[in-house]
Amino acid sequence: MLSKLRKRGISQRIVHLALLILILFFSGTVVYSTFRLTETFIRVSAYSKQNTELQNASYELMKASDYLTEQVQRFTISGEEHFMKQYFEEAFESKRREEAISKMQADDRTGAALKQLQTAMDNSLQLMELEYYAMRLVIEAKGYTDYPEILDSVTLSEEDAALKPEDKSLRATQIVLGDEYYEMKEKIRAGMQGSLEEVEKLTADTEEKELMALNRDLRVTRVAVLIQAVSVVFTMWLTWRLVLYPVLNAVVRIKDDHPIPETGSMEFRYLASAYNKMYKKNKASLAALSFKASHDELTGAYNRSGYDLLMSNLDLESTYMLLFDVDDFKNINDTYGHDVGDKVLIKLVNVLKNMFRGDDCICRIGGDEFVVFAVHSAGMKRRLIESKLEQINTLLADTSDGLPPVSISVGIMNGKDATDSSNLYEKTDEAMYKSKKTGKNKYTFYSN
Repeated sequence: MLSKLRKRGISQRIVHLALLILILFFSGTVVYSTFRLTETFIRVSAYSKQNTELQNASYELMKASDYLTEQVQRFTISGEEHFMKQYFEEAFESKRREEAISKMQADDRTGAALKQLQTAMDNSLQLMELEYYAMRLVIEAKGYTDYPEILDSVTLSEEDAALKPEDKSLRATQIVLGDEYYEMKEKIRAGMQGSLEEVEKLTADTEEKELMALNRDLRVTRVAVLIQAVSVVFTMWLTWRLVLYPVLNAVVRIKDDHPIPETGSMEFRYLASAYNKMYKKNKASLAALSFKASHDELTGAYNRSGYDLLMSNLDLESTYMLLFDVDDFKNINDTYGHDVGDKVLIKLVNVLKNMFRGDDCICRIGGDEFVVFAVHSAGMKRRLIESKLEQINTLLADTSDGLPPVSISVGIMNGKDATDSSNLYEKTDEAMYKSKKTGKNKYTFYSN
């Protein structure tokens, strides 16, 4: 029989039919697998979006609590009624804390996370009792008559009720800045953190489950593609062209931290498009976090972390360092209040930004100490720096914006004269203190 088969050969028609059946079978398998991949990815995307919303809800409760703290502290310190108004607008109109709880309740997977967040909410409500008490003290100290009715229910202790107006205000400030107050704030933060940890655990469990399904479908797809490649050259070429090449290219692009080209099959284009959207959002989030980590929240200048990073990468040969100190800044805070002091610092940074180039770096390294790195300045003339500093002091002395006049003492050093970045700062600081000692409102170039 075998000899007859050798003589007769294998029917080409049967081979073609068998090949056709094989191709159809594995083509069906590939199509089925790609649909499964798409469905899995859609589920992953949906869960990712839900989990992000849950994390945002936890953060939102803490942000709302911190906002209430900020308003009540400002009210007790300054006595200005609009801070009290903003406090109650957040508590009873914006209701960000309640909205955060509602978002968490809407997802039936969040039992443990919701419990932690509810604990944070309960502590926040408990903290409001202290805040109400402090505001009541300020209201009586200032003699305010226009305030929310809920504060009528607050009864002062006999000891606090007998205090003088100024002592009531001081007592209110002590309450919202005291250890008991911040211990309760830590409880709120612990609840929020616990909620975030539960959400992260939920996210990890969901991702692990979906990734297992995704890996299973990918394995089926790979087997089908390999068998098709062995079956016919054309199938191999088509598979390479529409599936393997885009996937391999995408892996390289992902490793190099670049978007994925939207080529290949329709399903892969969909995956690449979804990935690219997530990539862009992730990049934007990282950029925002990076900016916040390296910049001063009040002035927008680089903070100490940003300053340290810049110092570690300085080209000393082409950099001037200018160290600024606001003269008698403590007297400004004591005389006009910290709000005015903050505005003075913001004004100083804005003046520095206008007087120096966009490439130059402005850093806040202390309460009223600022550094400017004038980079790429190897050929900068001393007279140009002097002119800028004179203009800066002139602008800071201008009171047309309603702020008190201030002056600065400055130390300047050319980086090429320093041995290293630490030496650059030490010598510039020495020059600045020389300006202070010689009468302030001065600038001094360091010289050996």
